[in-house]
This record gives sequence, structure tokens and C-alpha cells, in this order.
Amino acid sequence: MTAFTARRTPVHKGPAAWSAILPGQPAPVSLPGNQTADVAIIGGGFAGLSAARRLRQLDPTLKVAVLEASRLAEGASGRNSGFMIDLPHELTSDDYAGHGDDRGMIALNRQAIAFAKGAVQDYGIAPAYFDPIGKVNGAASATADALNRSYADHLTSLGEPNERLDAQGMADLTGSRHYVSGLYTPGTVMLQPAGFIRGFGEGLRAVGTGVWENSPVTAFSRSGSGWAVTTAKGTVSAGKVILANNGHLESFGFARDRLMHVFLYASMTVDLPPETLKQLGGQPRWGVTPSDPMGTTMRRIDTALGGNRIITRTCASFLPGMEPSDATLRRTATVHRQKFADRYPALRDVKQEYTWAGHLCLTRNAVSIARELEPGLYAATVCNGLGTARSTLTGIAAAELAMGQETDATRHFAAEAQPSKLPPKPFSTLGANIFLRFKEWRAGAE
Repeated sequence: MTAFTARRTPVHKGPAAWSAILPGQPAPVSLPGNQTADVAIIGGGFAGLSAARRLRQLDPTLKVAVLEASRLAEGASGRNSGFMIDLPHELTSDDYAGHGDDRGMIALNRQAIAFAKGAVQDYGIAPAYFDPIGKVNGAASATADALNRSYADHLTSLGEPNERLDAQGMADLTGSRHYVSGLYTPGTVMLQPAGFIRGFGEGLRAVGTGVWENSPVTAFSRSGSGWAVTTAKGTVSAGKVILANNGHLESFGFARDRLMHVFLYASMTVDLPPETLKQLGGQPRWGVTPSDPMGTTMRRIDTALGGNRIITRTCASFLPGMEPSDATLRRTATVHRQKFADRYPALRDVKQEYTWAGHLCLTRNAVSIARELEPGLYAATVCNGLGTARSTLTGIAAAELAMGQETDATRHFAAEAQPSKLPPKPFSTLGANIFLRFKEWRAGAE
């Protein structure tokens, strides 16, 4: 008998701030005992919910069960910064450009964005939670400005629109004099990730999909021609299974020593009062990624998204055990306060209300795993730092594979190489964290 047991289930540190700033959710809907389904999906984030929606598009009669370990939007899907990016965004490169001609990947990213937009329309998700305003790469030094120029040249060579902002343009946007320039690109959608995921899950429930919360999967095994998926709440007997659990694919024994478990950290201010907003200036909604990928991401939101707040994201840890420490959370909160003060010295006393860690999964060769692992068992995993767009795309592709479809998405992932093997421990852990600290140091003011 083929059986897979979870070595660990997700552990989250810090509050899921994007969910906490929204009105309270209804009581969680857990798996109500033993169930049957045509397809069981392990993971209720961007990949899992997208897989469920795509399955129902291909066959509205399918019985689909989504099993989420925590509450919707309180896992990794609610702990990102809400950038749904269409363009090349290779975190391991100096300027995001990556390698080669990216037109095919850009088209797939836009397919994922269009799919998400369809979910907003079909399920009545608040339009403010899916805001197509684009984003800016901010540069705080001449070195970073050169990275922006290099990236702009790459985008221009692909025929992609981009616009340079000078220091005044950046100040008009952000209210900060920290930046010397910026590079605006129009295709990014800015999400309220928790609001989007909550609405996505409720929309799926409304059309008959089982979306079960607080139901972590502890094991699954072959049962006849299908699978038995085990949770503490009961078992789901399903003909097919999709693993939409990103880095926790490794927790079930797949891709061992091939996945890089990286945690990024963020803090969010209190809801800024009117007098502080007047002092701040700038626009009410924007998102700035750093020109150097290891710099600091900043974002401002308004009341429609949960309050007038600024989010600061920086610092990264390579953690094969998939659990950051409380001490690391405290350290990063201190760094966030300083990064915020660097950009807004007059507001340095503004309180950071929330600090949290978010888990993302990368591979050394920047490939995802969206393929059939065994007959009737599929993966929609490995976001490579693009959790909103890439995870949506892997979910779409896994659903299409499960239904026997061949599409641009399935062909793309089938053509990718296997993830490269990591160096042996502890060298991989020590080396990766030294590299991350060096990259953060080199990013400096970014």
C-alpha cells in the first residue's frame, strides 16, 4: 500500500495581520466527519482554491473537497504583501530580470491574474481587494537606480511598458524623500490577500465545493483505485488528490533536500489618524518593491482594505524546519521599525501594531512542481517567491492535469527540470543564511 504521513504540519508565527484588520469571519467550517469526493485538495491558499475553481470550470458536477490546516487566509496566503506580479520577478537575480526571453512566463502570469479577476467577479469579492494599480521598484541609491535602469532596458526589449519616476515623483507617491527614483510598471494587481482568499473560499462554498478549515491532513494513502486522506476530523475518500501545500510538499516525503524553505517578515502600523495622514502626504494606495530584491518592500493601504496603514517587509531566514523562532520575530520587528523610520523620520514614533512571518518555498533552479507525482496524485507547489500569481498558476495546471487536459500551463511545468538538489546539511542551512545576511547587508538603504 502506498502511504504518506506528514512529518510536520504548518506552524505560523505572529498574527495574520491582513485577516486581523478585516471584520471578523464566521465560525470556521471544519471537516464534518468522513466524506467522499472526486478530488481532494490539500491546502486552501491561492493554489488550492484556484485548483478547486478550475476543476469546477472543467466539470461543474465534480465533488471537490479542500482541506485547509488553519483558517482561510491565516496561513501563508494571508501573510504575503499582496503583490500579484505579471512581469519577471526572479528573487535570486540582482534586478529581477532572470534569464532569457520571459514572454511565455509573462503570458502565463497574466493568465493567472485574469483567472483571479474572474473569481472576483464570479464570487462577489470586494473590488478593492483586487486593485490593478501597478507597482513601483523604488531605488534609494545610485547603485539601485542602475539596477532599475537595467531592469527597464530588459522590459523595453520585451515590449513591456514602464515609466521612470524621479525623486519628486516618488515623494508625491509615497510621502517619503528616501527614494532617488522609481520604475513604475502597470500590470501588477495589489491584493488585500486575506479579503481575496476569504471571498474566494466563500464563493466556492456557495457553488457546492467543500472548503474545510482547521482540518490539517496528517496522512494519505492509496485506497483501491483512489486515495484516503486522513485528518483528525475524519477521512476524505477521493479518486484523485492535489497537493497544494507549497513547501509542505516535503513534509509528505516529496522533493526531499530539494526545496528551500525561506521565511520573510513584515510589520504593519496602527490605523493612522487624520493628523498623521496629513503629515504623511502621498497617495492612499501604493506598493513599492525594492530595486535590489533583498531590500525592503513598502506598501500603503486605506480604509477599504482595513485601515490607513503602512506595511514594511524585509529580512529573510532559510529554515529547513519550517518554523521561525520568537527571537527572530522580535529581531525583525526592530529592523522594521528602523526601516520605517528611515523612510518616515517624522513618523518614527508611529506604532507597528502587527509583526509576522510568512513561509515561501523556492528551488535553486527556480522551477515549480506542478505535475503528476503518482497515478491520481498531483502537485501544485513551489511558488519561488511569487505566491499569489505562481501559486494560482500551479493550481490551475494541477487541476487541468487531473482532468486530462493539455494546456499552455501544463506544458510549461512539464518542460521544467526537476528541482536541483541542495548541498548537504548543515552546509546548506549555514551557507544560505550567510548568503541572505550578505545580500541584506549589500542592499543597504534599499
